[in-house]
Amino acid sequence: MAKKTFVVGCFDDEEVLFPAVKKTRLAGYKIHDIYTPFPVHGLDHAMGLRETSLHTAGFIYALCGTSTALGSISWILTKDWPLNFGGKPHFALPAWIPITFELTVLFSAVGMVLSFCYLCQMAPFVKKHHFHERATDDLFVMVIETTGKTNIDELKGFLSNNGAKEVNVQVAEPGWWLGRYDKDQELIREQVEVA
Repeated sequence: MAKKTFVVGCFDDEEVLFPAVKKTRLAGYKIHDIYTPFPVHGLDHAMGLRETSLHTAGFIYALCGTSTALGSISWILTKDWPLNFGGKPHFALPAWIPITFELTVLFSAVGMVLSFCYLCQMAPFVKKHHFHERATDDLFVMVIETTGKTNIDELKGFLSNNGAKEVNVQVAEPGWWLGRYDKDQELIREQVEVA
């Protein structure tokens, strides 16, 4: 994966972060991500992110579970291995409702967890670039992706004028990779202390 250049601005208060996010979007800069120590209500709206479609995926997984349960039970008890349970019909749908419900919930829950982990790029042995060591501790870290037309010095000044306590430039892979941090991750970091 190709490496990209990012300008990283660190904020120490969410009340300073919100106006900076809005001004950054209005200025036309592309926000790669924002890392916060706790969930910040309304930050996704301020970043312009669309609503998640995870609930739609959960419904599709639930339909797969329902159809798997009904299809498997009906095929097993009517075609493959029909048994006589005290004169009950082979296609006894009311008796299958508990199993159908359980498989519906199981498929939906497991599918949503796996989809969430894939979308957030979280899994064992999956590594991502850490833009700041205090990103999930006590700092709000805004990462802005630069292009060939971006004036990096102007962007650093823009972030520091909007309340960033620390601004630096990093070159990193924007995605994730398999491996170890100590051998695979190459950091090129230019630290700039902003007063």
